[in-house]
Amino acid sequence: MIDLSGFGGIFLYRDPTDMRKSIDGLSCIVQEEMGQDFFGAALFLFCNKRRNRLKALYWHRSGFCVWFKRLEKQLFPWPKKDSDAVVTVTKEQLCWLLDGYRHWRMKPHDELKYEKVV
Repeated sequence: MIDLSGFGGIFLYRDPTDMRKSIDGLSCIVQEEMGQDFFGAALFLFCNKRRNRLKALYWHRSGFCVWFKRLEKQLFPWPKKDSDAVVTVTKEQLCWLLDGYRHWRMKPHDELKYEKVV
């Protein structure tokens, strides 16, 4: 597992990504389509159309790093209905995603409004 303590931001690229892309292709997506500074302290995540493969890309001091995970039977929960091409997640939410939890489906309790207390 990647040590997440050094990352200032974690960004998911929502659109399906061709997993044949490696460092050069993924870094082009980061700069051109995501509009992010690749050389900052950020982690960028990409998922394939079938949602069974995930790549993480980041810069570490003097070079690029790619981390790859392939699921054998399950699927990664990946945001579909978000209007932005880039979704920001927390370190905790990334751990949930890797474990299979759909954190963006969580909804807070309905807001209650009362006129008076009985």
